[in-house]
Amino acid sequence: MQFLSRWDSQRLSTTTRGIPLVDGAATEDIGRQRWSPSRGDLALPALTLDEAAFAANRDLFLRWCASAGISVAPHAKTPMSPELASSLRAAGAWGTTVANAQQAAVLLASGERRLLLANEIGGLAAGRRLGTLLSAYPDVEFHAFADSPAAVAALAEAARIAGRRELSVLVELGAGRAGARDRAAIEATIAAVLAADRLVLGGVATYEGAAATSDPEATMRAIATLLERTIEALARVRAAAPQRPLILSAGGSAYFDIVARTLTPAAQADGNASVILRSGALFFSDHGIYARAFAEVDRRGGLLIDGLLHSAAQSFRPALTLWAEVLSRPEDGLAIAGFGMRDASFDQGLPVPLRVFRDGVELHGLAAALAVTRLNDQHAFLSVTPEAALAVGDIIALGISHPCTCLDRWRVILGLDADGVVTRALPTQFG
Repeated sequence: MQFLSRWDSQRLSTTTRGIPLVDGAATEDIGRQRWSPSRGDLALPALTLDEAAFAANRDLFLRWCASAGISVAPHAKTPMSPELASSLRAAGAWGTTVANAQQAAVLLASGERRLLLANEIGGLAAGRRLGTLLSAYPDVEFHAFADSPAAVAALAEAARIAGRRELSVLVELGAGRAGARDRAAIEATIAAVLAADRLVLGGVATYEGAAATSDPEATMRAIATLLERTIEALARVRAAAPQRPLILSAGGSAYFDIVARTLTPAAQADGNASVILRSGALFFSDHGIYARAFAEVDRRGGLLIDGLLHSAAQSFRPALTLWAEVLSRPEDGLAIAGFGMRDASFDQGLPVPLRVFRDGVELHGLAAALAVTRLNDQHAFLSVTPEAALAVGDIIALGISHPCTCLDRWRVILGLDADGVVTRALPTQFG
């Protein structure tokens, strides 16, 4: 755990957004400061994690997975926080998913020993780089995606450089993004793995979210088709590897229920295959894209856990809050707040005002009079109803949409307890 120890001893100062100390403090000492963003103790803007909400989301989803007879390797790309990845695994996650070799390096250095690299890595040069990384971790259980003989060749090069006896390859099926598109591509990929030294067939993978469109009905048809193709590919991989335990992997954070309902019977019929989801953003939830996705999960039947039905929309709790200060009231109906595109996600919707504080006291009802209408790099434009008494210096707590593209803007996330007090600093490692 040398990697985490190095970050635990990092000194955080005003060079890090949110930290108000000019002289700084060690990461492990941040919780002792007893800062409260609602009082203005932080150097705003700041991004915080509701520790209780994150834990509740974690426990809920892991219980659902256990009840459904499936496992999850949470995608680390969402927070790129080794500490949060470790906490999910310690709570019962099967392993961890990464998107590229840099993310794999971060998680391996932090102590993770079971990784899914849910992506093609590139060509032979990328294979050499991955092999050099894996050579430092000979004990790691590692699975990587391939959708073509060229992708297989890169992984074979990685296995050779790493000196591994075998490297597990999941044949990826795709729609809209990477992944084999037809039977010929699947068979060519399987044949390339069988012909390669040091590679073994580890299973089949896909990503159903890439099949989504703006048309809900068309999306359901596309996902159903993709998952059926994935099941067919599993049969072909099984025929080529009759004795091996196989992985059947899919599942982002929006359609995980459909994935489980479709793929679990196929894995059970196989008798030696396991469904591994890769959901990551749902552990954070949000006030936008995933709030809407969970409402759709409820429309499809909700979450069945040990025979009891739970509402996804009501059970998953948004865990991230963006805090910002009102900088200006330049004209009636307009406020300028101190955050912008460099601080908040905006690709799936603008932040939503949740609460407003003045001198640490909440101004109840005021947030409902506000709406974020657009962002500059470091300014937010808020419409304000005529009767709203919003003032310069007021602090706004905002919910975000799409955790993945919000978290990657932050070097440090600050954990909050139930009283809204900072408990710890969580450094991120986006590279």
